[in-house]
Amino acid sequence: MFQDRLHNLANQSLLRRLRPLGSATGPTVELGGRTVILLASNDYLGLATHPEVIRAAIRATEHYGTGSGASRLVCGTLPPHEKLEEALAAFKHTQAALVLGSGYQANVGIIPALIGQGGLILADRLSHASLIDGCRLSGADFRVYRHRDLDHLESVLKRRTASQPVLIVTDGLFSMDGDLAPLPELAALATRFDAMLYVDDAHGTGVMGPSGRGTLEHFGVEHQIPFHMGTLGKAVGSSGAYVAGSAELIQYLINTCKPFIFTTAPPPSAAAAATAALAVIQNDAARRIRLWTNRDQLYTGLRRIGFRLTETVSPILPILVGEADKALVFAEHLLTQGVYAPAIRPPTVPDATSRIRVTVTSEHTSQQLDAALAAFLQAGIAAGIL
Repeated sequence: MFQDRLHNLANQSLLRRLRPLGSATGPTVELGGRTVILLASNDYLGLATHPEVIRAAIRATEHYGTGSGASRLVCGTLPPHEKLEEALAAFKHTQAALVLGSGYQANVGIIPALIGQGGLILADRLSHASLIDGCRLSGADFRVYRHRDLDHLESVLKRRTASQPVLIVTDGLFSMDGDLAPLPELAALATRFDAMLYVDDAHGTGVMGPSGRGTLEHFGVEHQIPFHMGTLGKAVGSSGAYVAGSAELIQYLINTCKPFIFTTAPPPSAAAAATAALAVIQNDAARRIRLWTNRDQLYTGLRRIGFRLTETVSPILPILVGEADKALVFAEHLLTQGVYAPAIRPPTVPDATSRIRVTVTSEHTSQQLDAALAAFLQAGIAAGIL
């Protein structure tokens, strides 16, 4: 049975395989016995290998061990988790924060805690899979609105049942297209229709905004959107997720969010690493400046070569290819040229929109990016993309 299904995936160019690495995921990685430029990592600020972040993880492991023992409601709360939540609340300018094991766990747990049967959820069509799953698990009526289409969203809001609870769900920065949700307008619609707005800022935290606080800071709507979630495994360079908001909300989620209640807490090392990374984000603005400088170099170069990109405004630079088989061929030519940037295919993205999702970090050098651009040119020609 499984072999037939795998065979069908392979026939559609949708079969995935793991590629073992021989090094940390920095600007370059060891892959297949050679060093290649990595343009696929979400470690936007290079903090996963920052010495202070590593030292914080080691100290926490030596003092508290490698595991947390159980759920924090069962086994007690360790100081690294408390310190991280205090640091997150201070960084995000909220009363409190709560840490969970992953962004997926957060979304499939928080959304059902916010709304249930009898309610209505309206989600952007390109929302992350974890958001969609959280919406479905809630038991609420669930509809999608066209990507970033405020008129479509408003038309659905106008047709809702009177006094029906409503939750609007969106990414802040969309991970596969690199564009931003129109948060000011979404916040205004939420206020006008007495709806809650749930923002997943996984890819915005540490990257967007003058201080790196995320997409809400970028748009200046932190006071209009009272809570949001994000992850710690991207620009923060650790693992896990958070929700930041009022003290009342956090206490409510401690008592109602199933992945928090029924999952062993993240290891103390991950919490300590994230706390150290938040300090670096706030004290080392040069990293964010380098990130955007590198982004502009790569974006300009890819456009100049002739690739078709999405309407990205972020360090996520998707090159649209179309069919999955063509994207796979392009990715293999890239790897031959010394660049690792895998093909992204359905169901991660809609049919006929397969792409090479290029991501850049603050730690890439200008010379590495020049070499990568030369590789993209050669691979694009070999794959028939250019």
